[in-house]
Amino acid sequence: MIEIKAVEKPDERRDFPRGHLEAVHLTGLDFAVGTFEPGWRWTESVGPIAGTKSCEVHHNGYCVQGRMRVRMDDGAEQEVGPGDVFVLPPGHDAWVVGDEPCVVYDFAGQMATDYAKAKE
Repeated sequence: MIEIKAVEKPDERRDFPRGHLEAVHLTGLDFAVGTFEPGWRWTESVGPIAGTKSCEVHHNGYCVQGRMRVRMDDGAEQEVGPGDVFVLPPGHDAWVVGDEPCVVYDFAGQMATDYAKAKE
């Protein structure tokens, strides 16, 4: 069975302060495109929705545009930018760096299923 879906026609869209997520769901893969506007920070924009002190979603991602700084709960910090592929475990904060939106493709599946959803 072959499945093909266009990112331009997402199965769902989740809006949150200063950003949004668009996701397509296929058998065995949930793919998300996250767009984060200047001034976005996880603890301010998504944290209140998630109800956790830091992001508890695992990300396997690719940065398409813009820059994002990430700080792990243990204090380790790095920045991702265009062309960077990254693995980011749960337990982090993140924020947009600069005046350009940051666009990230997430292949982990968890972002498309759990990100910016209230805990039940």
